[in-house]
Amino acid sequence: MSSRTVISGGLVITASDELYADVLIEDGRIAALAVPGTQNWTADRTIDATGKYVVPGGVDAHTHMELPFGGTFASDTFETGTRAAAWGGTTTIIDFAVQSVGHTLREGLDAWHAKAEGNCAIDYGFHMIVSDVNQETLKEMDLLVEEGVTSFKQFMAYPGVFYSDDGQILRAMQRSAENGGLIMMHAENGIAIDVLVEQALARGETDPRYHGEVRKALLEAEATHRAIKLAQVAGAPLYVVHVSAMEAVAELARARDEGLNVFGETCPQYLFLSTDNLAEPDFEGSKYVCSTPLRPREHQAKLWQGLRTNDLQVVSTDHCPFCFVGQKELGRGDFSKIPNGLPGVENRMDLLHQGVVDGHISRRRWIEIACATPARMFGMYPKKGTIAPGADADVVIYDPHAEQIISAETHHMNVDYSAYEGRRLTGRVETVLSRGELVITEREYTGRAGHGTYTPRSTCQYLN
Repeated sequence: MSSRTVISGGLVITASDELYADVLIEDGRIAALAVPGTQNWTADRTIDATGKYVVPGGVDAHTHMELPFGGTFASDTFETGTRAAAWGGTTTIIDFAVQSVGHTLREGLDAWHAKAEGNCAIDYGFHMIVSDVNQETLKEMDLLVEEGVTSFKQFMAYPGVFYSDDGQILRAMQRSAENGGLIMMHAENGIAIDVLVEQALARGETDPRYHGEVRKALLEAEATHRAIKLAQVAGAPLYVVHVSAMEAVAELARARDEGLNVFGETCPQYLFLSTDNLAEPDFEGSKYVCSTPLRPREHQAKLWQGLRTNDLQVVSTDHCPFCFVGQKELGRGDFSKIPNGLPGVENRMDLLHQGVVDGHISRRRWIEIACATPARMFGMYPKKGTIAPGADADVVIYDPHAEQIISAETHHMNVDYSAYEGRRLTGRVETVLSRGELVITEREYTGRAGHGTYTPRSTCQYLN
C-alpha cells in the first residue's frame, strides 16, 4: 500500500537551511520539497503547518532503557521510554547494550535486542558498553562494526562495575583505530573518586549534595585529558560523553585546536540544572544524582559557549530514570547508594528550543546539535537527522509559540518526578511522524509498540 502525505506551509529548519516549503512524503521517505503552493500534489493526508516549524525528528544518541544499576533497573522500558521520546519530538534513540564482566559482547548485544525488539514506538540503534577488554572482546569489536554497531563505550569511573584501566582503554582504542569504530568515554577518575567517597562518608557527609562534591570537576578534566592522550597514542578518534565541567570543555577545545578527532557531548541537565538542585532539602537532592554530576551554575555559560563554538557538538540526554520512591531512596543515609541517573528523553528538544528563545543558540544550531550531528556522528545521516529527498520521513511539526510547564503529572516517562518540575518553556511538539507514520497527532499518541525498527549504523561520518 503506497501512501502520500503533504506537510504544507511550515518553516522547514535543518542544520544548514531555513525555508518555507511544502514537504511531500511517499512510502515513509521524504520525496520532495517545493515552494509553498506551487505543486498540485495529491495526497492521502495533508498536514497544515502554517505558523509552525517543520524539523527533523530528534536523534538522542545516549539513553539507558531498562539499565541494571546499583541493585535496581532504570524505570523506563523500551516501550515506555520510546513512547515518551516521541512525545518530545525524538524519533531515534541509540541505547547502550552492556557487556557484563566474564561475558561476551555478543551476549550483551543479544540481551538488549531481546529487550527492544517489538516494543519500540520509534527507531533505535545500539552502542556497546565494553566492560571486559580481552583478546576475544577485541576480535568481537571488529564483527560488531561490520554489522552496524560502530561505537563502544568505556568507563574510567565505577571501579568493580564498568571500569577499564588505561591499558584496557588503550587496547580498545587501538582496535577502533583499525576497524573504524568510535570509542565513547565516561571520563571521570573513578579510582580517586572512590577515595573521596570513602572519606566523605567517614566524616558523616551522607546527603545527596556530597555526590557532587566528591566527583570533582578537576577529576572530570583529568580523565578527559588522559582519554584524549590515550586516543592520540592509539591514533583513534574519541567521543567524550556527558561533559559537565568547564575544565573538561577546555581540554576538548585544546585537543580540537590541535586538529585531533575529539568530540564532546553535553546534556540538558548540565545546561539547566546545578548543584543548587543537589542541595535541595529532605533528600529531594537525590532526584538530581547523576554522573558526571551537576556542577555549580557558572559552568552553564561555558557549556552553552562550547555548543556555539563547536567545541561541544551534540546534546543527548543520558536518560536513565529511577523513581524517587523505592529507587532513589536506596541511598538515604549514604549518597553513594543513590542510583545514578535522571529522566529527560521527553524534554530535550523543548529545553534546547528554550535555549534558542533565550538567545544561547540559533534555530539551525538547535537542529544541528539535536538531530543532524548525532546522526552524522553515529553513522545514520542523511537517513536520519535532516529533511531532504531520500531521508526517512522522521518529521516534527513544532509550535514555537505554545507555552508549557514541565511536570511529572503530565510527562510520559515512567518515573515519579521531573527533574524540571514547574519550569516554563516556550515551544512544544504538536505532531510527530516516524518513517511517515503518525506517532503523535496534534498532541495525541497515535503510535504503537513495534513500529520502531532496529537501525544498523555506518561508522562516524566526521572522520577522514
